[in-house]
Amino acid sequence: MSNYGVASKPLLQYLRQPSGKSISIAAVQSTRSFQTTAVARDEAPTEAKPEPFYRAPDPTLVTSRRLERKLFKSGISPIGSRRRRAALQDSPNIPFELLPYQCFQEARKVLQADREGKLKDIAREQGKIERLKAISDEQAGSTNVKKSKIGGMEKHLENLKVWADINDPLIKRKFEDGEGDMSLPIYRHLADQKWREYRRMIIVQRITQMKVIPDVLPHCDPIVDVKLYFNGKAVQPGSFVDSKVSMDAPKLNVQSFEEGTKLVTIAVVNPDIPNVETNGFDYQCHYLAVNVPISPTTPYIDLANLAEGAEILLPWLPPAAQKGSPYHRLPLFIMEQKDNKPLDAAAMKKKDLVREDLRLRTLQTRHKLTPIGAHLFRTVWDENTEQVMKELGMDIVDLELRRKKPERLPYKRRNPASFR
Repeated sequence: MSNYGVASKPLLQYLRQPSGKSISIAAVQSTRSFQTTAVARDEAPTEAKPEPFYRAPDPTLVTSRRLERKLFKSGISPIGSRRRRAALQDSPNIPFELLPYQCFQEARKVLQADREGKLKDIAREQGKIERLKAISDEQAGSTNVKKSKIGGMEKHLENLKVWADINDPLIKRKFEDGEGDMSLPIYRHLADQKWREYRRMIIVQRITQMKVIPDVLPHCDPIVDVKLYFNGKAVQPGSFVDSKVSMDAPKLNVQSFEEGTKLVTIAVVNPDIPNVETNGFDYQCHYLAVNVPISPTTPYIDLANLAEGAEILLPWLPPAAQKGSPYHRLPLFIMEQKDNKPLDAAAMKKKDLVREDLRLRTLQTRHKLTPIGAHLFRTVWDENTEQVMKELGMDIVDLELRRKKPERLPYKRRNPASFR
């Protein structure tokens, strides 16, 4: 039956009925009603599907090398080791120290018992140090003997503190996550180990391969990690820096791994200033500051705004390589002051302290400075160097260095008779 038949059927039934019977209009309308719009239907709410793991990998759970590379490209580093991330994948929402692995828990019990033994040794060593400090110098032998014994015992005490926590998985996890407290010996020890595995070897290679040692200083044994930043961007040791970028003074991150505060001298020297008259190179100091405090918990240093007590002897001078000259090396040295005593900045200024021909090895010998850290960047003539030179008021903007061609030897005619 067509739609028209279905719609007209109630009306036909009404017309065929006898006159005594009637059907209400409401009954007819309830059977079928015509509408010009569609009937609204209640749709069940749909839940948003979670995004697949491969599209938004979690840095605490990712284990695939491909997804790790994806995180690195987006500027995110995976957290912790791959083995730990794999363990957390199988045990979600469970604290790390309560992972349900029998071997792991039994190993933690062994480590806890070993730590308790180390804590007893620490308390015993502290008691020995206190008793030694309480006696007089004559009873200990002499002042130097007492000082030497106390120094050795304190060093052994620091080692005991490291050995007590060196195998704790929670300590290692916090260090891997970057949450370590550098005021504690264990985190300083782990940071020192990590730095010596790669970064220290890189800086030692750069300063020796590029002849910074011995051109600027005769020797340098780095024991602090030095990072250099221009406009918030880290500079790798030995890389080239645009002359426009190096207009402003850089910022440093000098990470010390020893307890306490040290007073250091910071110097940046350029040993590659060309000298046409002598056909050689001169030195120029681009920055010099003394009495700069560093500690494991306060590694950040702004060379333009130093901490209270530090003194800038020579402010930052932007480097600019002359056109035609080879690249210039700009080594930065962190030198520890003897016995952490401040230097007399006023007296140093009175001795005609100038940038030109400032020999860092002379300054080191005179004030008994010990190099403990270094960094290096290079500069060369680029598209912005001319503008930088004009801003600095240098009068060698239009001067270009060219290599002098060697004179040819006079021509000597060979005697053909000698070849017979």
